[in-house]
Amino acid sequence: MTAAPDQAGLHLPDGSTARAGHRCWIDPESAGWQYTSLRILDLPPGGERTFGTGESEWVLLPLAGAATLDCDGRRLALHGRPDVFGAISDFAYLPRDATATVRSAAGGRFALAGARCRARLPVRYGPASEVPVEIRGAGHATRQVNNFAGADVFETDRLIAVEVLTPAGNWSSFPPHKHDRQRAGREVRLEEIYWFTIADAPDGTPGSGYHHGYPSCAASRSRVLAEVRTGDAVLVPDGYHGPSMASPGYDMYYLNAMAGPLRGPDRAWLVREDPAHAWIRDTWAGQPPDPRVPLCTAPAPSEGSR
Repeated sequence: MTAAPDQAGLHLPDGSTARAGHRCWIDPESAGWQYTSLRILDLPPGGERTFGTGESEWVLLPLAGAATLDCDGRRLALHGRPDVFGAISDFAYLPRDATATVRSAAGGRFALAGARCRARLPVRYGPASEVPVEIRGAGHATRQVNNFAGADVFETDRLIAVEVLTPAGNWSSFPPHKHDRQRAGREVRLEEIYWFTIADAPDGTPGSGYHHGYPSCAASRSRVLAEVRTGDAVLVPDGYHGPSMASPGYDMYYLNAMAGPLRGPDRAWLVREDPAHAWIRDTWAGQPPDPRVPLCTAPAPSEGSR
């Protein structure tokens, strides 16, 4: 039986947004905002899917498995990876107003992170070898960020997308932060989606973690404290969010897809941390990062080349 979304509609359990053959389908209409979308597509061996990109730009990211993409007369081979914890993946950019076909000979799981946009940029391939890997935090707040489509890394019109890997027992998205107002040089308004994968126990029992969000003002609609499992999504329309908590014994992965009104070279990820908890950042100077990170690294250029 599929669980129902939480009362605020922000925690979306696995399967609760299934649509058109996708295990997850979040668009601006269903989220109640303007720009950001996310689809998760599971393909069987030999499977394929053809779709129109509409008024959005998209990044196709293999989560498990390899794929071939045909779009705008180009064919891109994505080497992919076995799973999100073991390797960094290559990816592809798809423009708006195009038709694309994704095929997977061996089958796999693929994310499509999207944003409504104005500019029509060309189809492009993103090598795994060029994905910057960042270690954030220290001690039990250490996590790994794979900035494959970060604002200052990969050109898009509006979309920002990154992966975060949190070792078992650690907290990420901490200190809690928000990005729901435009403050020149200090904060940028962004809608955000978290999509989770939680590692299984050694005997195959599914793992779980937790995600927290709370209002930043009286008008904020964000309040969620949810147990999250593989396939769950959390919407962040506004308010503070964090921490995302990896239970002891269970590594946590999440894909962040974000977009807002700023475009092109002006798009950015600028946040305001909750002043009540920002002090914790000062303690990191005296702590080493968790030695378990990075959980995976980018391959050498020769391995990551298309």
